[in-house]
Amino acid sequence: MNPHDTINDILVNLFNEILKLEEEAIITDEFKDITNNDMHIIEAVGLSGENTMSVVAKKLGITAGSLTTSVNSLVNKKYVIRQRSEEDRRVVFLKLTEKGKRAYEHHREYHRQMTEAVISRLDEAEVPILIKTLTGLSEFFRGYNDQMNN
Repeated sequence: MNPHDTINDILVNLFNEILKLEEEAIITDEFKDITNNDMHIIEAVGLSGENTMSVVAKKLGITAGSLTTSVNSLVNKKYVIRQRSEEDRRVVFLKLTEKGKRAYEHHREYHRQMTEAVISRLDEAEVPILIKTLTGLSEFFRGYNDQMNN
C-alpha cells in the first residue's frame, strides 16, 4: 500500500474507533440518559459558568438554534441550567449542575487517559512530531470546514 492509502486507512479507522470507544467509555450507567453529542455539549459548557448559548454554539460549530433542542434535553435531565443575565435579559448563560459537573469530569478523565496512553508510547523526541502532525491535521479540517461553509 502506498503512503497516501496507508495514512487514509489509518485515519478513517482511527476516527471510527475513537467515536465507538468514546461512546462506550463515556456513556456509563450513571450517564446512560445522554448521548455522546450531549457529553460534548457538556464539555463545551464547561465549569466556568460564563458561557452563553452563542459561545457554546460557536465552540461546537453549530447555530444557537441548533443547540437549543439539545440544551432543552440536558436541562430536563438536570445536567445544565439556564441563567439569564442581570444586565441583558436576552443573554442566557449555561451552567452545569452537580450532575453535569460529574459528567464533565468523567469525560475529561477519559480524554486524559487517552492522551496519556498515546504519549506513554512515545519517546521525548517523538512528542513534538506528533503535535506538529496533529496540528496540521486539525488545521486541514478547520480549513476544509471553512471552505464548505463559504
